[in-house]
Amino acid sequence: MGAAAHSELLNTGPLAIVAGDGDLPRLLAEECQRNDRAYIVVLFAGFAPDWAVGLPCLKAEFEKPARMFKALHKGGFTCVTFAGAMQRPHLRPLKFDWKFLKLAPTLLPAMKSGDDVTLRTITAIFESEGMQVVGAHDVLETLLAPSGVQTVAKLSKMDWADIKRGFDIAQASGRLDVGQGAVVAQGICLAVESIQGTDAMLRFVAETGDAYRLDPKAARGVLCKVPKPGQDWRVDLPSIGPATVEAAARAGLAGVAVQAGGVLVLGLEQTIAKADELGLFLVGVGRDDTPPAEAES
Repeated sequence: MGAAAHSELLNTGPLAIVAGDGDLPRLLAEECQRNDRAYIVVLFAGFAPDWAVGLPCLKAEFEKPARMFKALHKGGFTCVTFAGAMQRPHLRPLKFDWKFLKLAPTLLPAMKSGDDVTLRTITAIFESEGMQVVGAHDVLETLLAPSGVQTVAKLSKMDWADIKRGFDIAQASGRLDVGQGAVVAQGICLAVESIQGTDAMLRFVAETGDAYRLDPKAARGVLCKVPKPGQDWRVDLPSIGPATVEAAARAGLAGVAVQAGGVLVLGLEQTIAKADELGLFLVGVGRDDTPPAEAES
Protein backbone atom coordinates (compact mmCIF):
# COMPACT_ATOMS: atom_id res chain seq x y z
CA MET A 1 0.00 0.00 0.00
CA GLY A 2 1.38 3.43 -0.96
CA ALA A 3 1.80 6.27 1.54
CA ALA A 4 -1.16 8.22 0.14
CA ALA A 5 -3.47 5.20 0.25
CA HIS A 6 -2.30 4.39 3.80
CA SER A 7 -3.03 7.95 4.94
CA GLU A 8 -6.47 7.82 3.33
CA LEU A 9 -7.20 4.57 5.17
CA LEU A 10 -6.27 6.12 8.52
CA ASN A 11 -8.48 9.15 7.86
CA THR A 12 -11.53 7.46 6.36
CA GLY A 13 -11.33 3.69 6.96
CA PRO A 14 -14.03 2.01 9.07
CA LEU A 15 -13.15 2.85 12.66
CA ALA A 16 -13.54 0.86 15.89
CA ILE A 17 -13.70 3.18 18.91
CA VAL A 18 -12.67 1.28 22.05
CA ALA A 19 -14.57 3.40 24.55
CA GLY A 20 -13.76 4.28 28.13
CA ASP A 21 -15.06 6.94 30.52
CA GLY A 22 -15.30 10.60 29.63
CA ASP A 23 -16.38 12.67 26.65
CA LEU A 24 -13.69 11.63 24.19
CA PRO A 25 -15.32 8.49 22.72
CA ARG A 26 -18.59 10.38 22.24
CA LEU A 27 -16.79 13.23 20.45
CA LEU A 28 -15.10 10.74 18.12
CA ALA A 29 -18.38 9.00 17.33
CA GLU A 30 -19.96 12.36 16.54
CA GLU A 31 -17.03 13.23 14.26
CA CYS A 32 -17.49 9.96 12.38
CA GLN A 33 -21.20 10.76 11.96
CA ARG A 34 -20.40 14.23 10.58
CA ASN A 35 -17.99 12.74 8.04
CA ASP A 36 -20.13 9.72 7.13
CA ARG A 37 -17.30 7.48 8.33
CA ALA A 38 -18.30 3.93 9.22
CA TYR A 39 -17.67 3.26 12.91
CA ILE A 40 -18.52 1.00 15.80
CA VAL A 41 -18.23 1.67 19.53
CA VAL A 42 -16.56 -1.21 21.40
CA LEU A 43 -17.95 -1.45 24.93
CA PHE A 44 -16.43 -3.89 27.36
CA ALA A 45 -18.66 -5.74 29.81
CA GLY A 46 -20.11 -3.60 32.58
CA PHE A 47 -19.74 -0.31 30.67
CA ALA A 48 -22.84 1.10 28.97
CA PRO A 49 -22.78 4.92 28.70
CA ASP A 50 -26.03 6.71 27.94
CA TRP A 51 -24.55 8.53 24.93
CA ALA A 52 -23.97 5.20 23.15
CA VAL A 53 -27.64 4.17 23.17
CA GLY A 54 -28.83 3.80 19.58
CA LEU A 55 -25.30 3.90 18.11
CA PRO A 56 -23.59 0.95 16.40
CA CYS A 57 -21.96 -0.90 19.29
CA LEU A 58 -20.04 -4.10 19.87
CA LYS A 59 -20.25 -5.56 23.36
CA ALA A 60 -16.98 -7.26 24.24
CA GLU A 61 -15.43 -9.20 27.10
CA PHE A 62 -11.79 -8.87 28.12
CA GLU A 63 -11.54 -12.63 28.50
CA LYS A 64 -12.84 -13.35 24.99
CA PRO A 65 -10.77 -11.34 22.47
CA ALA A 66 -11.29 -13.97 19.73
CA ARG A 67 -15.01 -13.15 19.58
CA MET A 68 -14.30 -9.39 19.46
CA PHE A 69 -11.71 -9.63 16.68
CA LYS A 70 -13.94 -11.95 14.67
CA ALA A 71 -16.76 -9.39 14.81
CA LEU A 72 -14.43 -6.51 13.88
CA HIS A 73 -12.98 -8.40 10.92
CA LYS A 74 -16.44 -9.44 9.75
CA GLY A 75 -17.56 -5.81 9.90
CA GLY A 76 -14.55 -4.65 7.87
CA PHE A 77 -13.14 -2.42 10.61
CA THR A 78 -9.59 -1.64 9.53
CA CYS A 79 -8.71 1.08 12.07
CA VAL A 80 -9.00 1.30 15.85
CA THR A 81 -8.65 4.12 18.33
CA PHE A 82 -8.62 4.00 22.12
CA ALA A 83 -10.63 6.76 23.78
CA GLY A 84 -11.33 7.53 27.41
CA ALA A 85 -10.14 6.22 30.74
CA MET A 86 -10.59 2.50 31.33
CA GLN A 87 -10.15 0.65 34.59
CA ARG A 88 -8.00 -2.47 34.63
CA PRO A 89 -10.39 -5.40 34.62
CA HIS A 90 -10.86 -8.05 37.26
CA LEU A 91 -10.24 -11.03 35.02
CA ARG A 92 -12.19 -14.29 35.27
CA PRO A 93 -9.77 -17.10 34.31
CA LEU A 94 -12.54 -19.65 33.79
CA LYS A 95 -13.87 -17.51 30.92
CA PHE A 96 -10.57 -17.18 29.01
CA ASP A 97 -10.93 -18.14 25.35
CA TRP A 98 -8.15 -19.71 23.25
CA LYS A 99 -6.86 -16.34 22.05
CA PHE A 100 -6.59 -14.91 25.55
CA LEU A 101 -4.66 -18.00 26.64
CA LYS A 102 -2.32 -17.45 23.69
CA LEU A 103 -1.84 -13.78 24.61
CA ALA A 104 -1.61 -14.32 28.37
CA PRO A 105 2.20 -14.78 28.66
CA THR A 106 2.67 -11.30 27.17
CA LEU A 107 -0.49 -9.49 28.23
CA LEU A 108 -0.72 -10.44 31.91
CA PRO A 109 2.79 -9.21 32.88
CA ALA A 110 2.15 -5.98 30.95
CA MET A 111 -1.08 -5.37 32.89
CA LYS A 112 0.95 -5.39 36.10
CA SER A 113 3.14 -2.57 34.75
CA GLY A 114 2.40 1.10 34.09
CA ASP A 115 -0.23 2.36 31.67
CA ASP A 116 2.28 2.99 28.89
CA VAL A 117 3.57 -0.60 28.91
CA THR A 118 0.04 -1.96 29.05
CA LEU A 119 -1.18 0.18 26.17
CA ARG A 120 1.85 -0.59 24.01
CA THR A 121 1.13 -4.29 24.47
CA ILE A 122 -2.56 -3.88 23.62
CA THR A 123 -1.64 -1.77 20.60
CA ALA A 124 0.67 -4.52 19.36
CA ILE A 125 -2.13 -7.07 19.76
CA PHE A 126 -4.52 -5.05 17.59
CA GLU A 127 -1.78 -4.48 15.01
CA SER A 128 -1.08 -8.21 14.90
CA GLU A 129 -4.73 -8.58 13.87
CA GLY A 130 -4.08 -6.36 10.85
CA MET A 131 -5.71 -3.24 12.31
CA GLN A 132 -4.22 0.25 12.08
CA VAL A 133 -4.08 2.05 15.44
CA VAL A 134 -4.86 5.76 15.10
CA GLY A 135 -4.75 8.57 17.62
CA ALA A 136 -7.90 10.40 18.70
CA HIS A 137 -6.34 13.59 17.33
CA ASP A 138 -6.01 11.90 13.93
CA VAL A 139 -9.77 11.39 13.91
CA LEU A 140 -10.62 14.85 15.29
CA GLU A 141 -7.76 17.21 14.51
CA THR A 142 -9.05 20.10 16.63
CA LEU A 143 -8.44 18.15 19.85
CA LEU A 144 -4.79 19.14 20.34
CA ALA A 145 -4.15 22.06 22.69
CA PRO A 146 -3.23 25.32 20.93
CA SER A 147 -0.22 27.40 21.93
CA GLY A 148 -0.48 30.50 24.08
CA VAL A 149 -2.78 31.95 26.73
CA GLN A 150 -6.39 31.20 25.79
CA THR A 151 -8.20 33.04 28.56
CA VAL A 152 -8.91 36.51 29.94
CA ALA A 153 -6.88 35.65 33.04
CA LYS A 154 -3.13 36.15 32.52
CA LEU A 155 -0.08 34.66 34.21
CA SER A 156 2.40 36.15 36.64
CA LYS A 157 6.12 35.42 36.60
CA MET A 158 5.52 33.21 39.63
CA ASP A 159 2.93 31.23 37.67
CA TRP A 160 5.43 30.72 34.85
CA ALA A 161 8.03 29.51 37.36
CA ASP A 162 5.50 27.02 38.75
CA ILE A 163 4.71 25.81 35.22
CA LYS A 164 8.38 25.15 34.47
CA ARG A 165 8.77 23.15 37.67
CA GLY A 166 5.48 21.37 37.12
CA PHE A 167 6.49 20.30 33.62
CA ASP A 168 9.85 19.06 34.94
CA ILE A 169 8.14 17.01 37.66
CA ALA A 170 5.45 15.60 35.35
CA GLN A 171 8.05 14.56 32.77
CA ALA A 172 10.22 12.92 35.44
CA SER A 173 7.17 10.99 36.65
CA GLY A 174 6.31 10.09 33.07
CA ARG A 175 9.74 8.58 32.45
CA LEU A 176 8.86 6.05 35.13
CA ASP A 177 5.44 5.43 33.53
CA VAL A 178 3.66 6.78 36.62
CA GLY A 179 1.56 9.72 35.42
CA GLN A 180 1.19 12.72 33.16
CA GLY A 181 0.53 15.58 35.55
CA ALA A 182 1.61 17.52 38.60
CA VAL A 183 0.40 20.45 40.70
CA VAL A 184 2.92 23.07 41.80
CA ALA A 185 2.36 26.21 43.90
CA GLN A 186 5.09 28.64 44.96
CA GLY A 187 7.68 26.14 43.78
CA ILE A 188 6.29 23.37 46.00
CA CYS A 189 4.94 20.18 44.43
CA LEU A 190 1.51 19.69 45.99
CA ALA A 191 0.74 16.45 44.13
CA VAL A 192 1.83 14.13 41.33
CA GLU A 193 -0.64 12.21 39.19
CA SER A 194 -0.61 8.42 39.56
CA ILE A 195 -2.89 5.53 38.65
CA GLN A 196 -5.88 7.22 40.34
CA GLY A 197 -5.87 10.00 37.72
CA THR A 198 -6.16 13.78 37.56
CA ASP A 199 -9.47 14.13 39.37
CA ALA A 200 -8.19 12.26 42.42
CA MET A 201 -5.00 14.33 42.39
CA LEU A 202 -6.98 17.59 42.36
CA ARG A 203 -9.27 16.39 45.16
CA PHE A 204 -6.16 15.70 47.23
CA VAL A 205 -4.87 19.22 46.56
CA ALA A 206 -8.26 20.69 47.48
CA GLU A 207 -8.12 18.87 50.81
CA THR A 208 -4.47 19.45 51.72
CA GLY A 209 -2.96 22.20 49.55
CA ASP A 210 -3.65 25.28 51.69
CA ALA A 211 -1.19 24.18 54.37
CA TYR A 212 1.69 24.34 51.88
CA ARG A 213 0.99 27.72 50.26
CA LEU A 214 3.24 29.57 52.65
CA ASP A 215 2.63 33.05 51.23
CA PRO A 216 -1.10 33.83 50.91
CA LYS A 217 -0.30 36.67 48.48
CA ALA A 218 1.89 34.57 46.16
CA ALA A 219 1.01 32.15 43.36
CA ARG A 220 -1.96 29.87 44.05
CA GLY A 221 -0.66 27.02 41.92
CA VAL A 222 -0.97 25.40 38.50
CA LEU A 223 -2.14 22.05 37.18
CA CYS A 224 0.46 20.94 34.62
CA LYS A 225 -0.18 18.15 32.09
CA VAL A 226 2.32 16.77 29.56
CA PRO A 227 2.75 13.54 27.58
CA LYS A 228 5.13 10.94 28.95
CA PRO A 229 8.59 11.06 27.31
CA GLY A 230 8.73 8.52 24.51
CA GLN A 231 4.98 7.91 24.72
CA ASP A 232 3.10 6.52 21.72
CA TRP A 233 0.90 9.51 20.91
CA ARG A 234 -1.70 7.29 19.27
CA VAL A 235 -2.80 6.07 22.70
CA ASP A 236 -3.40 7.69 26.08
CA LEU A 237 -2.41 11.30 25.43
CA PRO A 238 -3.28 13.39 28.51
CA SER A 239 -6.53 15.30 28.27
CA ILE A 240 -8.43 18.10 29.94
CA GLY A 241 -11.90 19.58 29.60
CA PRO A 242 -14.35 21.87 31.40
CA ALA A 243 -14.61 19.44 34.34
CA THR A 244 -10.82 19.61 34.76
CA VAL A 245 -11.01 23.40 35.04
CA GLU A 246 -13.79 23.12 37.61
CA ALA A 247 -11.72 20.67 39.67
CA ALA A 248 -8.68 22.97 39.44
CA ALA A 249 -10.82 25.84 40.74
CA ARG A 250 -12.05 23.73 43.67
CA ALA A 251 -8.39 22.97 44.42
CA GLY A 252 -7.72 26.70 44.71
CA LEU A 253 -5.41 26.86 41.70
CA ALA A 254 -4.74 29.86 39.47
CA GLY A 255 -4.89 27.91 36.26
CA VAL A 256 -4.06 25.00 33.99
CA ALA A 257 -0.96 24.65 31.78
CA VAL A 258 -0.60 21.95 29.13
CA GLN A 259 1.98 21.08 26.51
CA ALA A 260 0.87 22.79 23.32
CA GLY A 261 0.13 20.23 20.63
CA GLY A 262 0.63 17.37 23.09
CA VAL A 263 -2.54 17.36 25.22
CA LEU A 264 -6.14 16.77 24.15
CA VAL A 265 -8.68 19.47 25.02
CA LEU A 266 -12.16 17.95 25.02
CA GLY A 267 -14.26 20.91 23.91
CA LEU A 268 -11.84 23.83 23.57
CA GLU A 269 -14.45 26.59 23.45
CA GLN A 270 -16.33 25.18 26.45
CA THR A 271 -13.09 24.70 28.39
CA ILE A 272 -11.99 28.29 27.75
CA ALA A 273 -15.45 29.58 28.67
CA LYS A 274 -15.40 27.65 31.94
CA ALA A 275 -11.93 28.98 32.78
CA ASP A 276 -13.06 32.56 32.08
CA GLU A 277 -16.18 32.03 34.19
CA LEU A 278 -14.08 30.83 37.13
CA GLY A 279 -11.24 33.31 36.66
CA LEU A 280 -8.55 30.72 35.86
CA PHE A 281 -5.99 30.88 33.09
CA LEU A 282 -5.52 28.19 30.46
CA VAL A 283 -2.23 28.15 28.56
CA GLY A 284 -0.59 25.91 26.00
CA VAL A 285 3.18 25.94 26.49
CA GLY A 286 6.02 24.67 24.34
CA ARG A 287 8.73 22.85 26.26
CA ASP A 288 11.28 25.62 25.59
CA ASP A 289 8.93 28.59 25.90
CA THR A 290 9.99 31.43 28.16
CA PRO A 291 7.65 33.80 30.01
CA PRO A 292 6.52 36.70 27.81
CA ALA A 293 7.89 40.13 28.63
CA GLU A 294 4.42 41.31 29.66
CA ALA A 295 4.05 38.66 32.38
CA GLU A 296 3.02 40.27 35.61
CA SER A 297 5.52 40.47 38.44
